[in-house]
Amino acid sequence: MQTERLYFADPYLAAFRARVIGRDSREGKPRVALDRSAFYPEGGGQPSDHGTLSGVRVLDVQSDDQVVWHTLERPLDAHEVEGAVDWPRRLDHMQQHHGQHLLSAAFEKLFGFRTVSFHLSPASVTIDLATPAVSEAQLAAAEDLANQVIWEDRPINARFVTPEELAQLSLRKAPVVDGAIRVVSVPEFDHSACGGTHPRSTGVVGLLHLRRADKRGSDTRVEFLCGGRAAKDLRAKNALVTSVSTALTVGPDELEGAVSRLREAEQGTRQRLEDAMERLAAFEATELVAKGSVVVGVYSDRTLSDLKALANQITARGGVALLGLRGEKAQLVFASPAGSAVNAGALLKEVVAQFGGKGGGQAAMAQGGLPDASKLDAALDLARERVPA
Repeated sequence: MQTERLYFADPYLAAFRARVIGRDSREGKPRVALDRSAFYPEGGGQPSDHGTLSGVRVLDVQSDDQVVWHTLERPLDAHEVEGAVDWPRRLDHMQQHHGQHLLSAAFEKLFGFRTVSFHLSPASVTIDLATPAVSEAQLAAAEDLANQVIWEDRPINARFVTPEELAQLSLRKAPVVDGAIRVVSVPEFDHSACGGTHPRSTGVVGLLHLRRADKRGSDTRVEFLCGGRAAKDLRAKNALVTSVSTALTVGPDELEGAVSRLREAEQGTRQRLEDAMERLAAFEATELVAKGSVVVGVYSDRTLSDLKALANQITARGGVALLGLRGEKAQLVFASPAGSAVNAGALLKEVVAQFGGKGGGQAAMAQGGLPDASKLDAALDLARERVPA
């Protein structure tokens, strides 16, 4: 049993007729094998085609040796079928996949960076380069070279080659399959062994747009988009830049400076607010300690940082702080002044253990949480009982 793979001869073929030569199921879904198919099965980093067989949705396509299996949304009883490949998906995959060939070739030609893996998903396209770092200048140079080849609209020649022909080609990467080798070539630029679908010329890729580069262990992962995906991404970014620059009443080319000034102003405002909150905490702590050396309080309109600041001010005035923050989860902050008989860390561990919580810290300050916020008052009452009057 064998499937003739029509996409090898014509990657633009989107409709075809075929006979069913096998049936089974996988993970509860029916599958059929055909004598001939234009559907590309997942492989080489490229996802499978989708589409329909006689109106039934094709959810996945996989190859098993010489047979191509089509996973269906529901059973298909027909012995002869009409196949329809989801063309927008196929074109998108061809743009991204061939863009990867060009980008990988560019990095290798310019800097000797070898591509060790390729991944294509609905959200992103990435290659991993065998180098721990890539500079911004190197990224730009590789992007420019790949786009130059795209815009020159060079022909793409995808074909199976004889051993003699293979020996005459300088492949970017050695083949990893046995038997007949299929090579995808761009004249005077790249020759790669590949079984994927590719356009007839580089111009179909349209545009290659680098998004980011991140270190991944000893490699560097480069994320990029091609064709329609690149246009959509750039359109969204342009809309975002326009929106933000309009809100800040500056031109797009002035946006970086405006954001920098805004951050400086925000940092100044935050520092002044922190100073004011510290002074306020000092006044509040003075009033609280004046009423008793052990301060117990429950708050719901403050942050954990606010409670720590208040606890520090309380201990600076010789008091013991037993503070709680009420929210989705109850949080506790215990603190004691230097030389106190109260060990805040030991006390907090003892209290939270009684209520299924966790926490810890030092003798001077500790913090923890309770899974049941309704137990906060009881926890503070227990803590108060453990502190000598």
